[in-house]
Amino acid sequence: MELFFSLNVSYEAFLPYYQGVAEKVQVRDHKGRVLHINGKYFRPYLTPNGIHGEFKLVLCPDGNFKSLNKL
Repeated sequence: MELFFSLNVSYEAFLPYYQGVAEKVQVRDHKGRVLHINGKYFRPYLTPNGIHGEFKLVLCPDGNFKSLNKL
């Protein structure tokens, strides 16, 4: 299953997820579904300006995480 969403968060706002203090990032996909994604999957996309862009979340048939890619 592929889910698409936008994320725009500042560096400061993402720090608790990067540091492991907070775990799940809550986003709403383009179809209106609420997703809870482990913050560790966003670490490669963190810049000094934060995380900004369109993403594709891919889940395995059992609903587990497969991949997260910035589009």
